[in-house]
Amino acid sequence: MSKERKNTLRDSVFEKLKALIITGQIPPGSRVTEADMAERLKVSRTPVREAFNRLERDGLVIGRPRQGYLVAEFNLTMFREAFDIRELLDGRATELAAANATAADRTRLRAVLAECERLAAIPDRSTREQFEELQVGIDLHRVIAEIGGNEMLSGMLCGILDKCQQYVWTELLWLDEWKLTREEHTGIVDAICAGDVALAGERARAHVRGSRENILRLLQAKSDYQGFFARAS
Repeated sequence: MSKERKNTLRDSVFEKLKALIITGQIPPGSRVTEADMAERLKVSRTPVREAFNRLERDGLVIGRPRQGYLVAEFNLTMFREAFDIRELLDGRATELAAANATAADRTRLRAVLAECERLAAIPDRSTREQFEELQVGIDLHRVIAEIGGNEMLSGMLCGILDKCQQYVWTELLWLDEWKLTREEHTGIVDAICAGDVALAGERARAHVRGSRENILRLLQAKSDYQGFFARAS
């Protein structure tokens, strides 16, 4: 097997495992092993092992010696820290993109928005198709950071985005914020394409803050719910 095909298999297994975790098909707190996942995905254990290593770096699973991995549960502290950092990085990356975007960059951004609209127009969407829109929306932020031209900032933001995906999925699915998210993304791209640095940065930061507040309400409600039943038992 060629190196290209190996890398394709490795990345495919990683994306499939990540999707199973982010969409809750493997629930938070579950114990998973390389052998179980290799059997489920019909692959050898090597790409599964590599995928778990990447997922652990992204904070989605926690390694347990000789016990496999635990799927990470929602953590209010980690959530607040991740979104605080994301607001700063996303805002600055978007400002840089507005200052530096070329005609080709603007076309690229519009193409990402068009893909989101295509996915949104699919009737009776499956979980896979919804997850695809989540991925495209997250990728928009990666493209913006790339266009900004600061490689260190882009790398840091991509790492934070990986940690935020599970929370964003919760917001989109449970609060049905798909339409609002598309509108906010369009507003950010419009400001970048207009070269309005201040407006682009503020729209990006407001987008992250709004998402943060929505998810915080959900997580706090879940915590209160669990606390209520713990006291009642």
